Amino acid sequence: MADKHPFLSDDWLAEARRMGKEYADQLDAGEYLIRMNQVITEVPFGDGTLHTHIDSSSGTMEIETGHLEEPDVTVTLDYETARAVFIEGKPDAGMQAFMAGKVVVQGDMTKLLLAMQQEKITPDPRAAELHKRIQDITA
Repeated sequence: MADKHPFLSDDWLAEARRMGKEYADQLDAGEYLIRMNQVITEVPFGDGTLHTHIDSSSGTMEIETGHLEEPDVTVTLDYETARAVFIEGKPDAGMQAFMAGKVVVQGDMTKLLLAMQQEKITPDPRAAELHKRIQDITA
């Protein structure tokens, strides 16, 4: 059984990166490429805020700490919403949080919505396998 780590902790990020590299040549970044910065608030460790990014502009999916210069969109959301969307696979939780004003989007919202919609329409089985493995390491 895999060791479990708190979502977005240094150990979790290291293991998720390692797994992502295993799948790097097998995953399709999709038709709608995006450069998205994230500000995750209310993180229960560190200084309480984490800056991350997702970049599929090269054709592969990169998820890393720090921010990109010139992102398409920047999303600010709380830790529990991020966990619900990215780990529990509940995109509706993100939409509900957005409607309640708990998610702030700056930049090209259309690109964000297209990327989210694509995942619903054409889910990648290898991405689903990687997601399950990441769920299994998340405390």
